[in-house]
Amino acid sequence: MYEGAVQDLIDELGRLPGIGPKSAQRLAFHILEADSDDMKRLAAAIVGVKERVKFCQICGNVSEQDTCAICRDTRRDPSVICVVEESKDVLAIERTRAYRGRYHVLGGAINPIAGIGPDQLRIRELLTRLNDDQVTEIILATNPNLEGEATSTYLARMLKTIGVTVTRLASGLPVGGDLEYADEITLGRAFEGRRNAIT
Repeated sequence: MYEGAVQDLIDELGRLPGIGPKSAQRLAFHILEADSDDMKRLAAAIVGVKERVKFCQICGNVSEQDTCAICRDTRRDPSVICVVEESKDVLAIERTRAYRGRYHVLGGAINPIAGIGPDQLRIRELLTRLNDDQVTEIILATNPNLEGEATSTYLARMLKTIGVTVTRLASGLPVGGDLEYADEITLGRAFEGRRNAIT
């Protein structure tokens, strides 16, 4: 235990996701030893992001305006919506440069243990977006874990009655991976999602 401000800083840093007590302590001492101007810029950036950044009124992505850059982009295909859990997933998909549609950020995944059900996610907002009959396909791009699968299954069952095509991202073996190290579920999905090798 340290005195006053140092311990307060360690405690606050330790509340961040993925930061344990030792990491919090290392970060706190880095902040203490760093140049004062650098740390003032860091503090200003934290305050700035909390004051200026909000969530897009259409898709739920982070934005400094009422609508995000993707929703404002008229070159994007409005007939396809890719549903993701978090804003960071939008960035991951955008980096591929393989998708030119719109997004819908749920704000998490169904997780009964953590008390997160469908009502805590932005599912109603997604259904509202489907009212204009412009959307023809929904791509479910939730994480390939228990919570993501539960969310995807819930959405697929709900959306099949609406009359839009509902697809799911393929999953399987990573490029550069070895078969001997693949778990049974991943290997099984790779077999299910196989495609024609001769094009």
